[in-house]
Amino acid sequence: MISNQILQNTIEGLKAITRIDLCIMDVDGKMLASTFTETENYEAAVISFVESPADSQVIQGHQFFKIFDEHQLEYILLANGGSDDVYMIGKIAVFQIQNLLVAYKERFDKDNFIKNLLLDNLLLVDIYNRAKKLHIDTEARRVIFIIETVREKDVNTLESVRTLLGGKTRDFITAVDEKNIIVVKEIGPNDGYPEMDKIARNILELLKAEGEEGVHIAYGTIVNDIKEVSKSYKEAKLALDVGKIFFSEKNIIAYSALGIGRLIYQLPIPLCKMFIREIFEGKSPDDFDEETLTTINKFFENSLNVSETSRQLYIHRNTLVYRLDKLQKSTGLDLRVFEDAITFKIALMVVKYMKYMETQEY
Repeated sequence: MISNQILQNTIEGLKAITRIDLCIMDVDGKMLASTFTETENYEAAVISFVESPADSQVIQGHQFFKIFDEHQLEYILLANGGSDDVYMIGKIAVFQIQNLLVAYKERFDKDNFIKNLLLDNLLLVDIYNRAKKLHIDTEARRVIFIIETVREKDVNTLESVRTLLGGKTRDFITAVDEKNIIVVKEIGPNDGYPEMDKIARNILELLKAEGEEGVHIAYGTIVNDIKEVSKSYKEAKLALDVGKIFFSEKNIIAYSALGIGRLIYQLPIPLCKMFIREIFEGKSPDDFDEETLTTINKFFENSLNVSETSRQLYIHRNTLVYRLDKLQKSTGLDLRVFEDAITFKIALMVVKYMKYMETQEY
């Protein structure tokens, strides 16, 4: 169904060209869009016209027209005036709105197909058959972007994003819930992940310019067949969730950049608690003081390089060695040993994951 806003924009555009006032009503005589104000007087006339066999009629100084959607009466159009010129303009308006109905029905069919495709609700044979009927290329390279903002989504938000992204016919913009907007983006044969990151940044800047806040964008891997679109969607969804835990400072996150975080995210909480308990004997890595945690994080950032870490922390090399020795005594893990460093790094991530999951329970 076409939104009332689209209908309003259409008849306002026609009035600007023809200078004829128009009004669109439903079959019960309720006004949906209008360029003139006094429409409440026509409810009875509309209901009477609906029941008549005529497709057009002059009533109360207005031309009345029926607008059909595949033989189903959908709207009543009123054009202000009874002359032949007004009749012609009314017929043009009817033709325009009927074309809009066809276009939006095709978009709805495609949108419905894409939603079911993303959610794995289609059999393999149905995917290719329906794609062929809807003239959707089955072998195009595509990637899924998920856009999350603070505000819940509605029809107008989706239309705004479609407008912002240029409304390319080969791209699909939809939503499967109230929280996220999904962009099924067709890409060129030579486009890779640097181009995907650039697209994500462009989307982010466009939405910020429109006043959207708290925008997070995640994207999956590039797929080469339409049946794999759901795979890219699941990856993007996972990237959005995992990114909030381990990359909270980033607005854009790619599935390919998640690393070990995507494995930790799928661990059951009891197993995580057991791991921390066994490694640290009941303690937690985040129980350390701020100085120790800063030292650990900087040591990891510099790939376990003692000299570079001490330089960036503005401390003597021996001071850093002392801190690492002290940490080894309290935990049994020497961060200068690669295996121990990996264990400690994973433990920090596991604790972060557990804390995040605790907040989601409330």
